[in-house]
Amino acid sequence: MNVLPPMRSIYAWKGATEQADERQLVIKTSRHRMRALETRLRELHPYDVPEFLVLSVLEGSRDYLFWVAESTK
Repeated sequence: MNVLPPMRSIYAWKGATEQADERQLVIKTSRHRMRALETRLRELHPYDVPEFLVLSVLEGSRDYLFWVAESTK
């Protein structure tokens, strides 16, 4: 997991423009663990609609992808 530096987010919510100080996480996992991760995020996150994006990996270092696969068993 990577925890990015604090940032200021500006977004539309319920008809108004909102601002909030936030941090963004980058979490690496496997496809078979993705839904469990999303479920846990929703349980822990205080927002009604937390940001949850899935970025597909088309290619990468064989050693690194193997490490991710082994780490998420």
